[in-house]
Amino acid sequence: MYKKLGNTRFAVLIAAVFLILAMPALADEAGAINSGDTAWVLVSAALVMLMTPALGLFYGGMVRRKNVLAIVMQSFIILALISIQWVLFGYSLAFGPDTGRGLIGGLQWLGLNGVGAAPNPDYAATIPASVFMVFQMMFAVITPALITGAFADRMKFSTMMVFSVLWATLVYDPVAHWVWGMGGWIRTLGALDFAGGTVVHITAGVSAFAAAIIIGRRLGYGKEDMAPHNVPMTITGGFLLWFGWFGFNAGSALAANGLAASAFIVTNTAAAAAALTWTLVSWMHGGKPNTLGIVTGAVAGLVAITPASGFVGPVPAIIIGIGAGIFCYFAMHLRSRKTSVDDSLDVMACHGVGGTWGAIATGIFASVAVNSAGFDGLIYGNAGLVVKQLIAIVAVMAYSLIGTAIILKVLDATMGLRVKDEEEIEGLDISQHGEKAYL
Repeated sequence: MYKKLGNTRFAVLIAAVFLILAMPALADEAGAINSGDTAWVLVSAALVMLMTPALGLFYGGMVRRKNVLAIVMQSFIILALISIQWVLFGYSLAFGPDTGRGLIGGLQWLGLNGVGAAPNPDYAATIPASVFMVFQMMFAVITPALITGAFADRMKFSTMMVFSVLWATLVYDPVAHWVWGMGGWIRTLGALDFAGGTVVHITAGVSAFAAAIIIGRRLGYGKEDMAPHNVPMTITGGFLLWFGWFGFNAGSALAANGLAASAFIVTNTAAAAAALTWTLVSWMHGGKPNTLGIVTGAVAGLVAITPASGFVGPVPAIIIGIGAGIFCYFAMHLRSRKTSVDDSLDVMACHGVGGTWGAIATGIFASVAVNSAGFDGLIYGNAGLVVKQLIAIVAVMAYSLIGTAIILKVLDATMGLRVKDEEEIEGLDISQHGEKAYL
């Protein structure tokens, strides 16, 4: 009798353990939340977050040694600033319910009110809305950080902070709503941007170009040696950017599925093709292959594949990467040799031109065989998609240019944009932060 009772207790214990282990799966089914998708998007959010300090290293190696801490600090402070802005109101403006005409989201989600564990089926039906929010936060963080490369070595830190918050609110958030938000006019139009070619790279590139013009050239530009002070630092940042970009693009599938795998593959393929192309072009053009060129080429390829990553296969990815290596290389040389614009770290040439090429290429090579939620492109008989892509590109460029110019002009009149000449000569590390990177 005792033995039978003991067996019964053991069976009850086993059943209880089974039920406890099964509870997460049952909860997933009941709440439409998939734990694998959720885990993947959280990891992807962390990968995209890594890209902002990686950008600091990438930029840090390319400036002079007296400004390295300043440019790294700008990436770090933007991570903190935009994280708060996004939670308070940025996410609501970008992804909240449309206020009409597809221009901006409402304020219903201020302070993440109503953004919790339940999925929002309009954006991602198998992950919590809070997970989608934090993933998108990291995109909002890195975009203004990209712009800092244009005014490296000369902008006041206090003004840069205010500019970053205003720009994120007045430029990034509306464009994100246009392209990705429910009811956004570009989304309704049918233009495609899987992971941010227009929202991130075109906005940042065009805004950077406007900033470089309005803020003006560095003292001694064209006369003094302004070569990168630490190329290994830039290469390290470039490797980390490549690594983080898998979260950027493959994470934008918002699920651990075949589309994420496809986006991962084409992201790596385009980066490799662009790195090889840039190396070969610079080798033929300049006489020697250089390490700064190969890492810059890889980043250009990553930029270009971003809007297309969820809509194209491996062979189009190679073509997109080759195009990025060529177009961005010559855009950089054209800017430095044919204009007087001091876009210090060539943000426009890499992100503006790369993002534009990628958006156009999406219209050419997109295929519903890769992603049934997209559209076929030009090579599959749908020339209309290219037209829609061009409309989106022109609209985002114009808005970014005008919006950035207005913000900078207002800040120049109220706070001032540039440090004093003597502070620029001394270096921003000392004059703005009271520190030295190297003893």
